[in-house]
Amino acid sequence: MSARRSGLSVAPLLGLLVSLTAACTDEPLGGDGGRLETRFEIRESVEQLQVTHAEPGVTLTLLDAQGNELDQGTVDELGSLMFREVPPGQGLRIEQPDTGELSRSLRVLGVDESLPDTSFYERQALVPGFQYIETRDGTRLSAYITLPGPVEDGPYPTVVNYSGYDPSKPGGPIGLNLPDACDTFPTLCDAPNDPSAMIASLMGYATVSVNVRGTGCSGGAYDYFEPLQLLDGYDVIEVVGRQPWVLHNHVGMTGLSYPGISQLFVAKTRPPHLAAITPLAVIADTGTSVLLPGGIYNDGFALSWASYVLHGARPYGQGWEQSRVDEGDTICEENQLLHGQAVDAVAKALANPFRDPPVADPVNPSLFADQIEVPIFMTGAWQDEQTGGHFPALFDKFVNSPVTKYTVYNGAHMDGFTPHILTEWKTFLDLYVARQVPKVDPLVRAASPLFIKELFGATLQLGPDRFAEHETHAAALAAYEAEDDVRVIFEVGGKPGGTPYAPEGSFEERFPAWPIPAAQPLRYFLNADGQLTDLEPSTGADSGSSFRFNPALAQLTNLNGDNPGVIDPDWNWFTPDHGDAITFETAPLTEDLVLLGHGSADLWIRSTAADADIQVNVTEVLPSGEEMYVQSGMLRASHRKLAPDATVLRPVKTHLRADAEDLPNGEWTLVRVEILPVAHVFRTGSKLRVNVQTPGGNHARWRFILRDLGDGVVHSVAHSAIYPSSVVFSHVPGVTAPAEAPGCVLRAQPCRTAAPISNLPYAP
Repeated sequence: MSARRSGLSVAPLLGLLVSLTAACTDEPLGGDGGRLETRFEIRESVEQLQVTHAEPGVTLTLLDAQGNELDQGTVDELGSLMFREVPPGQGLRIEQPDTGELSRSLRVLGVDESLPDTSFYERQALVPGFQYIETRDGTRLSAYITLPGPVEDGPYPTVVNYSGYDPSKPGGPIGLNLPDACDTFPTLCDAPNDPSAMIASLMGYATVSVNVRGTGCSGGAYDYFEPLQLLDGYDVIEVVGRQPWVLHNHVGMTGLSYPGISQLFVAKTRPPHLAAITPLAVIADTGTSVLLPGGIYNDGFALSWASYVLHGARPYGQGWEQSRVDEGDTICEENQLLHGQAVDAVAKALANPFRDPPVADPVNPSLFADQIEVPIFMTGAWQDEQTGGHFPALFDKFVNSPVTKYTVYNGAHMDGFTPHILTEWKTFLDLYVARQVPKVDPLVRAASPLFIKELFGATLQLGPDRFAEHETHAAALAAYEAEDDVRVIFEVGGKPGGTPYAPEGSFEERFPAWPIPAAQPLRYFLNADGQLTDLEPSTGADSGSSFRFNPALAQLTNLNGDNPGVIDPDWNWFTPDHGDAITFETAPLTEDLVLLGHGSADLWIRSTAADADIQVNVTEVLPSGEEMYVQSGMLRASHRKLAPDATVLRPVKTHLRADAEDLPNGEWTLVRVEILPVAHVFRTGSKLRVNVQTPGGNHARWRFILRDLGDGVVHSVAHSAIYPSSVVFSHVPGVTAPAEAPGCVLRAQPCRTAAPISNLPYAP
């Protein structure tokens, strides 16, 4: 069976580009002494030149208009070679030195001059099913489209999902054990591969799921959020938004994790037909959020994820491409040729242990969030085992978005698809994409407990249709926008009378902004007896506690398995051996204490080594004697230089190589460890505990590559009148929790038996 085609033209993009998909000829190239034009093919692109159908193993040289060498490379086994980061200009040529073959004159465009005429988007017609969307350089991206009904019954509200996973893989049965469900919801037997697209299709939305270039059946070569990948996203939005079956001729974007993060990058380009984005479980910065938290490589998730995506970006790497080719999809087959030219994101990451602005800043959403100008609905879990809890660093950066709505909670990575999120997610999409009064279809509402039970192991209902009483979209929109922007769901898993560990909260609060305006810094000082108090220590200069550097901890996690989102996780959260950590705690609390926001551990440290990798964990010791995990932060001490935007509660670092500095020998040095934000109620009778140790053993999937400091290293933390180490939290007064404390059932917050405090004293 041949691939379904959308009627896309493969004609050149504008006369200015001359021939983007240039097939070469055997005619002599005038003015070059009779030298023959190359027999391989060249595609001119944006800051790139893409060679295919060349002889494997040969060397090709890129020349500027004056004949000077700009770059050189070896053709891979599929006959392909990419020249990247090519300066924009005309008159470029590619030479094969061993044969003397020289290409025709080539043009490479810059980003700012690459925008096609609107006719480029208007001529592309898309239909339900699998097909290709052409981008501005002639590359075709594979896409899978579903409609909630016949084309003639449209137009339909439409959402786009865009990632390097397998969103465009042709749909099939969803795989849930729900007999006869397809009779009521046909999309379940032809479901998009992305969960957000599948859910949107059930909610009455058309879905367009697209593989980024260099993945799946899409053409080009993969490079983590390179500029051309962002421009492709712009092109996708502009093509889809012009389809006659798209309601209001604009689209939203959906997705959790990777397809959530990609929304930020696409929205940065400001495509006119983009109405709103809904990024779930995302990062604020590739580096500090997940790859190098505190300057320490995270190889448990970040590097392994990069390796996973890179493997899938290899020719036929996702597994489903071969079946497309076997069925006659010649476009998918041709598109595999450049996949071997993917940029090795793992090698690139390991080559940049510090923040190098030209490399790091383009993949730091917090630096371009101000360029996003559409409404945003964002959610995230404080204890997210994959992308982590750093994401709220984005919240105050969307200064040009007209509407921002945030929902935050304790929980796991996939909890963005739980009932207390999905109803609000649909409300947002209905208001800003569909432009209708938000309401869940009664059939979907009736069936949802079956789906939720299958996915999360608990029978839960979707949330209420909060705006259904409004007669018009305008009235519902006004009511929605009048609400406070920050929704905090507390104690998820501990709802009184609910299923323990199920994804529903005990209570929730709303606040007008982030950081929470009512928040107050609450500081506790470390004391010699292992206590945390509001009084500064009064002991001598050498008063401190010590712990051994134990690199074995770095490769340990707190879970057997990798999914803390199941109803009964197999936790394995261990207590470090005596001497491997130091611990401090408050007296039993006389009233509930609500922490909500960022924190900082301001530690005076010294070490027998030149550096120190440190993790600070915040826990709650319950009256039962169990210790519950709350949040963490970590830092490589040599990365301690504060950035200009650091605050009392957010010790932001520069992470620049020029600012890196080893610890001075034999001196106490102040280092401020950023404690990731959290919302947690420490109940009356509990104790707030802080633990300082070698990083490791406190996350479900994060493992670390520590600095090799040798054997027998000891780190020490002072608690003296001269060097008063402390921790400071964001405390929000006036929040009232239910009387019934939840106990050890909160999602992604494991418990262990609280060990007695017995810190090793510092010995000068």
